[in-house]
Amino acid sequence: MSGYVLLEDGTRFDGEACGADARATGEVVFTTGMSGYQESMTDPSFARQLITFTYPHIGNYGASSDAMESDRVHARAAIMRAATNAEDAPTAERGWLDWLADCGVPAITGVDTRALVRHIRSEGAMRGGVFPARVSEPEARELIAGEEQMAGLDLAREVTPDGVTEHGSGDGLRIAAIDTGIKGSIVRNLVSRGARVALHPCTATAGELLAGDPDAIFLANGPGDPAALDYIVETLRDLVGRKPVWGICLGHQLLCRAVGLQTYKLPFGHRGANHPVKDLSTGRIEITSQNHGFAVVGPDGRPRVDVDEPVRWETDFGAAALSHVNLYDRTVEGLTLLEVPGATVQYHPEAGPGPHDSLYLFDRFLEQVRAA
Repeated sequence: MSGYVLLEDGTRFDGEACGADARATGEVVFTTGMSGYQESMTDPSFARQLITFTYPHIGNYGASSDAMESDRVHARAAIMRAATNAEDAPTAERGWLDWLADCGVPAITGVDTRALVRHIRSEGAMRGGVFPARVSEPEARELIAGEEQMAGLDLAREVTPDGVTEHGSGDGLRIAAIDTGIKGSIVRNLVSRGARVALHPCTATAGELLAGDPDAIFLANGPGDPAALDYIVETLRDLVGRKPVWGICLGHQLLCRAVGLQTYKLPFGHRGANHPVKDLSTGRIEITSQNHGFAVVGPDGRPRVDVDEPVRWETDFGAAALSHVNLYDRTVEGLTLLEVPGATVQYHPEAGPGPHDSLYLFDRFLEQVRAA
C-alpha cells in the first residue's frame, strides 16, 4: 500500500495514493452522494475537510468545467474505495485523478470506506489525514494534532470574496447576498429566475448591504462553526425586519442565531443527496441534498423535534415556526419568521448535485419577496 488514512484516535486505513503526491490534514467526514464528486470537492462548505465518498466508484464520468461549484477546490483530500480516471464520458474534459493532481489535491483509493464511515458514525467526525506511505505514523500524528478543531472555527473569512461582484441583469428583484462560501449553482438558480444578485464579503456591514436598496437579503452556505460568526450575526440583527431575509445551510444557522436561537455540532453531520425532509406546510416529503456539520436547537431546548407540526419558538423578533424537519434524525431543517419577513432551510434546494425535489423553494422565496 502506497498511502494511508490516519484518524486522531489512532485508527488507520491503508490504500493506494493517487491524485497529487502530497499530504493533507483536516476534519474527516463522509458524503453519501452517488455522483457529484467534483461539485463536492469545489463546494466551499467542505473547506478544511477530507471527504470520504461512501459510493464505491468515484470518477466514472471524469471532470469538467461545468461541474465546478466555485473557482477552486476547497476540500483537502478525497478518500475512495475504487477511484476511476477515465475521461471518455461525453462531458469529460479531464480524468478525475488527473484533475485532482492538476489541482494539487491528494487522494487515496482502495480504502475500506465502509469500515471508515461506520467508525465515524460511531465515534463522530474527527481530525485526520491522508498521507503517502513514506510519512511515518508518529509524524502523521503530530500533523493531525496541529490541525484546529472544527468547532469554534471562523472559515467564512477564508472563502469569502475580497469585494462585491454583480450577477444577472435587467429589472428583476435585487438580492444582496452575504457570501460566506456561496455555491455557483445557488447564484445560477436566482439569476435564471430574473433576480440580480450582488455578492458581498462576509464582513460587509448592514449599511453596505442596504446601500443598493436591495429587495431582500440572502444568506449563503459556507464552512465552519456558525457560533464563531458573531460579527455576521450582529449585522443580521440590523437587517431583520427591514428587508426580507432568506438563508440556506450556514445562512439558516446564522439567521437563527440572529433572532436569538442556538446551534450545536452534530456528531457526524449531514452530507449527501438522499436525506428525507418533510415540508410541514405541504405535508410533502422531499429527498434533499445536504452538507453541514452544525444544526439549530429545537423550540424546547432539545436538539431534535419529535412531532411533524409547525411548533414555535419565541425569538427576539417575534414568533417563528418550524417549517421543515429531517426524517432521519428529527433535526430542525427550516423555520419561518411569523412577524417579520424571513425564512430558512438547512438543506440545499439548488441540488448541485442532488435531486430536484426542492427547487421550487427559490420560486417561493422570490414570491415572498415580491409580496413583502
